[in-house]
Amino acid sequence: MEARCVILDIGGVLEITPPTGWMQRWDEGLGLPAGSVDQQLDDVWQAGAIGTISVTEVRAEVGARLGLDAMQVETFMADLWTEYLGTPNVELIAYVRGLRSRCWLGILSNSFVGAREMETAKYQFDELVEEIVYSHEIGVCKPDPRAFDMTCARLEVRPADCLFIDDYDVNIEAARAAGMQAHLFAGNEQTIARIAAHLDGAASLDSPHEAI
Repeated sequence: MEARCVILDIGGVLEITPPTGWMQRWDEGLGLPAGSVDQQLDDVWQAGAIGTISVTEVRAEVGARLGLDAMQVETFMADLWTEYLGTPNVELIAYVRGLRSRCWLGILSNSFVGAREMETAKYQFDELVEEIVYSHEIGVCKPDPRAFDMTCARLEVRPADCLFIDDYDVNIEAARAAGMQAHLFAGNEQTIARIAAHLDGAASLDSPHEAI
């Protein structure tokens, strides 16, 4: 297998995750000002992203802070995961699946506690790549450089051999600072072409003005 490596984000790349408006609906249903639910749970979201809170504790905090009973909490969590998981980016997933014999494949995702179980059950990403690195499991989120270092270490690859795909500029910039090549996801056609160029050993297309 070649040393080249492709590392992908999940939300907004492998998953299509448009806003569903679920928190706004909870604001309205609870008679709260717009943004209240998100604000009241801000520290819970942050803790869940770096794994300092369990799924059970998330449910308890949601119930206590919003005054919800057990059934309402389950409905709230179902709404959360519906937006979080979105729908599969079928074309890109199929393309990546076909790369298994050509390169190392990894995922680096800013995540939420419980994401591995939910995404494995729905999308089997564990069968798509060699390593999945979740922020809630490593305790740091992109664009922290440690996230990129840990991902390369787990895949046993050099940053220079990696192409990182993400849908946020700040993470693309961080990946490049970590020594990776990087591509800002803006659609499947250009992303697939960029991956193909990387695997074919084309000269780096990375620049602050890379066409996307």
